[in-house]
Amino acid sequence: MKKWENTGDKVLPIAFIVFLIILWEILIKIYNIPKYILPAPSSIISALIEYRQILWEHTKTTIVEASIGFVIATIFAIFAAGLMNKYELLKKIIYPIFVISQTVPIIALAPLFMIWLGFGILPKIVIVVLVCFFPIAVSVIEGLETVDQDLINLMKVMGAKPFQIFIKVQMPATLPAFFSGLKIAATYSIMGAVLAEWIGAKSGLGVYMTRAMNSFRIAALFADIFVVVILSIGIFQLIERVSKKIMPWNQQTNQRRDLHVKKSKKFIDRSIGNGFRFIRLCREERGSTKGR
Repeated sequence: MKKWENTGDKVLPIAFIVFLIILWEILIKIYNIPKYILPAPSSIISALIEYRQILWEHTKTTIVEASIGFVIATIFAIFAAGLMNKYELLKKIIYPIFVISQTVPIIALAPLFMIWLGFGILPKIVIVVLVCFFPIAVSVIEGLETVDQDLINLMKVMGAKPFQIFIKVQMPATLPAFFSGLKIAATYSIMGAVLAEWIGAKSGLGVYMTRAMNSFRIAALFADIFVVVILSIGIFQLIERVSKKIMPWNQQTNQRRDLHVKKSKKFIDRSIGNGFRFIRLCREERGSTKGR
């Protein structure tokens, strides 16, 4: 039963997506919608096959930009979060600036970085760093704040140094929040790189996207979007797998919690059913009493 539930959790979303794709194809054929308005999935697959070499060349550029920016953002975010956790005054000064920075549309800043840093790879990396930095930093800050202070005090009483406290107590407790921020930032990294390439670049999926739009090759545009989606999902799944390897205890905790939730749900359902049966019996008893 459990194996079927786990399989169903994976199969059902895929089956629903396949259903939507088939429905999309059928509707395009029935209403004869032109390709320059909305191409059919079969046309998008044909475009993927036809332009696979070009798409691969642009994909490599986007992956390099997103990867470098993502790594730099992760390093800076961990460093900044550690400093803000250690110095409360610094957090009060810098944290509001981080929040305000997220209210500025990145598409408004991108042209400025192109003017200041040129049309090479550097402005794209800077934009990816800006996009990825905030979710990682906030996740690490929140994770550090949830660490049990009694454990830290106990480590201090036992003579542990700050680095030992961080390795033994703070880091393991912060890992779930850290990986949650990583997964969000990883999907943002591809989006940030593509957005930067829109403004100006020589290669990349964003450049190919603008070229496809300008030439009204909508099937090629959807093929480009499909590659972006696959890259984002791939990075997300990679971080998910790494987190399970590094935090096996967290997965076991989640499984126990899910089991507890299922048992609680069954108990509630059973209690509600018993309640309805009791009410029905009371009504039947009352009806028989009135008949007498």
